[in-house]
Amino acid sequence: MITVGDQELPWQEGLTVATLLARLKDGHIYAVVKLDGRLVSRPHFNITPVPDGARVTLIPMIAGG
Repeated sequence: MITVGDQELPWQEGLTVATLLARLKDGHIYAVVKLDGRLVSRPHFNITPVPDGARVTLIPMIAGG
């Protein structure tokens, strides 16, 4: 299992940040996530594995001015 925000989701072999976000209905809006306390940006989503037991925090982009 992995924890995404406050919900637990099943883990699977080969899970990456990109495949995790593809499972979420609003996963496309995130440019950065925190994976076990480490920031991961969109260019690295496809190559960053999500280990079993990981804690993932979704960080929404906020526009301002």
